[in-house]
Amino acid sequence: MNHRGVRLLPAQMITGFPGLLSPVAEWLIRLRVRPNVITSASVIVLIGAGIAFGLDLARLGAAWLLLSGLLDVLDGQVARGSGMVSTFGALFDSTLDRVGEAALFAGIAVYFETAPNQVLRVLGVLFALGALSGSFVVSYVRARAEGLGLECRVGILQRPERILGVGAPTLFFGAGSHGVLLLVIMGAVAMLSWITVIQRVAHVYRAVNADPAAAGGPATAPRRPDFLTKGS
Repeated sequence: MNHRGVRLLPAQMITGFPGLLSPVAEWLIRLRVRPNVITSASVIVLIGAGIAFGLDLARLGAAWLLLSGLLDVLDGQVARGSGMVSTFGALFDSTLDRVGEAALFAGIAVYFETAPNQVLRVLGVLFALGALSGSFVVSYVRARAEGLGLECRVGILQRPERILGVGAPTLFFGAGSHGVLLLVIMGAVAMLSWITVIQRVAHVYRAVNADPAAAGGPATAPRRPDFLTKGS
């Protein structure tokens, strides 16, 4: 049985895409680039994406958003390939992910507030805030569950889906006429993020009731997972 449930990304992409970047990861390992440097570069690029969205440069923001996702894949591969997986690295990676997502969705909210000819300006801001808060709670539920010794990598809209769902269509089509496309994307991200929160809480509820001793078990070992598989 698949305990991770349904995800929007195909399983083949989740498991196969990181392999395409293996040659780049091996090159970075030979250069002795530390994974925390790649993590830092990823969040800088993601903050840049938020700034670009806020300046009404949606396609540029989308390109930087997708680039940050590629860097997120590489930091995990370099960490494992170089034997630099660490407790601090896992914390550093997760913390900067949240910083980057805050900058991204804040920039999108600024876009809806300041860009001209918006059809539903207030709704766009609310959707961006809903996506921001939802993404944070999705990650919090997983972190809290793992602190109780329970795996919680389930849910329809995890971080890879958020990044690709915002980045890919916006890269090709921009924000859409009067911002309608980005408005629809933000509405979908907000709704599906909160559905994912419910899925994760339900998953933990079922796990605890199936094994009451699980809630007092040891926390899972820290690691630096790939962007496509970490599901934060």
